[in-house]
Amino acid sequence: MTTELLVLGGERTAPADGATSDVIEPGTGEPMAQVSDAGAEDARRAVDIAHRAFDEGAWPRVSATERGRVLLRASALLRERLEEFAVVESRNAGKPINAARGEIGTVANVLEYWGGAANKIFGETIPVSDRGLDVTLREPVGVCALIVPWNFPLVIASWKIGPSLACGNTIVVKPATYTPLSVLKLADLLVEAGLPPETMSVLPGPGSTVGNALVSDPRVSKVGFTGSTAVGSRIMQRCADTITRVSLELGGKSANVVFADADMETCVERSMWSIFDNTGQDCTSRARMFVERPVYDEFIERLAKRTAELRVGLPSDESTDLGPMISAGQRQTSLDYIGIGIEEGARLVTGGEIPAEPVGGFYLEPAILADVDNAWRVAQEEIFGPVACIMPFDTEAEAIRLANDTPYGLSGSVWTRDLGRAIRVAKAIRTGVISVNSAHSVHTEAPFGGYKQSGIGREMGMHAVNLYTEVKNVFFADT
Repeated sequence: MTTELLVLGGERTAPADGATSDVIEPGTGEPMAQVSDAGAEDARRAVDIAHRAFDEGAWPRVSATERGRVLLRASALLRERLEEFAVVESRNAGKPINAARGEIGTVANVLEYWGGAANKIFGETIPVSDRGLDVTLREPVGVCALIVPWNFPLVIASWKIGPSLACGNTIVVKPATYTPLSVLKLADLLVEAGLPPETMSVLPGPGSTVGNALVSDPRVSKVGFTGSTAVGSRIMQRCADTITRVSLELGGKSANVVFADADMETCVERSMWSIFDNTGQDCTSRARMFVERPVYDEFIERLAKRTAELRVGLPSDESTDLGPMISAGQRQTSLDYIGIGIEEGARLVTGGEIPAEPVGGFYLEPAILADVDNAWRVAQEEIFGPVACIMPFDTEAEAIRLANDTPYGLSGSVWTRDLGRAIRVAKAIRTGVISVNSAHSVHTEAPFGGYKQSGIGREMGMHAVNLYTEVKNVFFADT
């Protein structure tokens, strides 16, 4: 096993207390690396470095154009090393190698986007009643604590790292305990591309120590968190003590609304991936599938047939469609929910078993539960696994009511050939992102975030500038 150190101010170093933990490879269930675990003292040291770098260092003071050039160089370097990073991410998070390649390409796209956007962040002039000139400035927030999850470790890290650096902030990144490796590698790559080392630290370790220390530090000006709604709520409470600004991208239980006039072949194929991609470990997963009654049986039959064709296998195998889940515990949660759904009255159509092959690892056959009631736990609670819940509806109004009957509001899809209906339903569903005749939720260039308990703020696209800048108003009197 290799040993990975934490990153303090761009430098690899051992933690203050010498703590380490094993990174388990989901595909085998065996340790693949040993990682130094940061603690509260390391978090304090990282904030010291970031705070001093913001007050005195180069990054907030270089031109926006030069910040962009660094991010563009990082994007180019990442494209050159795409396979190297993809293999790490595949083993790190249990992703099929083809999916991992796509995700590393996405990270390169995100860095490239913010490289181009860095010198296009600007204020405005405002005509005021007094004689003079009134302008606004966009200034960096300060030290940003960025806490990222394990399901898309490097992709979601890039959504936060890209805009925060482009805006001139200094950052401390806490990757998930399960998946720290790719974020540690990205830190090295950014420094190689020209990022001043003191600008960025990466602290693997438990959220209960590292995360709490970061969000409680009054010198942190901004917390960006992606993860569960329960943890997001606790972070928000801690940030309230110091009035630290916070953005939260949290849980989801998104609707997939299928009308009888949908292109059924396309709808079934893309609906399948909307729930089972990444083995269902996706906050945008369309886990609640509402199907108009005239095509309800046909949809279930087609979806079950296509789902049964998916190949669950080793992440390194080029023919694998679905890899393992992140951990034995996460797999057991999915199995428990399948059991709960059946007890509530759902019909298990296919899947839901641990496959005989591959041996080892945390594999699970994707499951379809039909005849579900939207009020049941299996329909209301986020499972974060490969479990689809299918329900019939009779009218457009009923479909909208059912889709909105959830504490979440992150994503969703509407399938229909009727343009008027598509517009009405897309506007009526209370969710931050919705797609018509598509299951694609996230675009580098467009805002992403949720309503209700799915979060606060919008990442991605130029909307992310609002998360990582302060607006300063300056009035010049005409005297």
